[in-house]
Amino acid sequence: MRIRATVAALSGALVLSALAVPAATAADGGPSKQDVVRAALKAADGKSAYTGSTGTDTGTPYPLSVTFSNVKVNGGKPIVAGPTGHVVAPVTYTVTHGADVDLRADDTWVDVTLYRGSYDEPANFLEGDNWPVCTAVSATVDTCKGTVDVRPAEDLYNADATTWKATGYVIDWNDVDPYSTDDIDWSKVGVADQDNLATTRLQRRSAVTVNASPEPVRKGATITATGRLTYANWNTGAYSGYAGVYAQLQFRKAGTTTYSTVKSVKTTSTGGLSTTVKASVDGYWRYNFVGTNTAPAIAAAGDYVDVR
Repeated sequence: MRIRATVAALSGALVLSALAVPAATAADGGPSKQDVVRAALKAADGKSAYTGSTGTDTGTPYPLSVTFSNVKVNGGKPIVAGPTGHVVAPVTYTVTHGADVDLRADDTWVDVTLYRGSYDEPANFLEGDNWPVCTAVSATVDTCKGTVDVRPAEDLYNADATTWKATGYVIDWNDVDPYSTDDIDWSKVGVADQDNLATTRLQRRSAVTVNASPEPVRKGATITATGRLTYANWNTGAYSGYAGVYAQLQFRKAGTTTYSTVKSVKTTSTGGLSTTVKASVDGYWRYNFVGTNTAPAIAAAGDYVDVR
């Protein structure tokens, strides 16, 4: 029995390949890996795989007996990305399959990828730069280790800071050239895919600063603690102020190791933080942001104030 195909989801998501990681292509600049996967899934759903090409679709892929389980993305933690750079998130899972399915064969493709948005019309799509490595546990069970590679400048928009879903597929090409746009006999190709394997969050990396002044200060005088809370802006490729959220002003007495919250301070429209306290003893002041669904927790390094 073929697991319910995510044809619509992946077909929509794979159109966004320009936003995703660089894909493998044929030597002559032919279809990308995403195009090939989309074609196989569309064919398995009884749809024309290469609409508008000179190739002719014949046959329908046969169903593979495959089930994905124990899927874990980034160790169960949110994926946090700055405005630029390259983040590699590990993906591990188990594949249970028929004895005739060899996940380590050169002509068998297996992967778990991420998409966000609705199941039928995803808004974005992420995958790994390389194929996963699968290890046989038995004749019908493999454990696989792959990645999801995220390049914010190429892949993400601010709206992507939300929950993503994992979906997996296996395609057994059986020596069929996957990059051919000529006539393809799809009846020689085995296909299976499975949706709703796991969820993960993508978050915009946060940063916070603090400056407590004056330094030194007389006991009983006023200390002003300023700072700024920012987070990655994937639309602009820089950090921008995080407005309208709270950060905790915390204090740690000199000679101790624990910070205590003094008050909560709401950020301005530019992420600014400012409040006043009375000086009492020597110690360290910092702003601590507990995090939101959009951005992770972060604490500034303590700023020491000498009270005289």
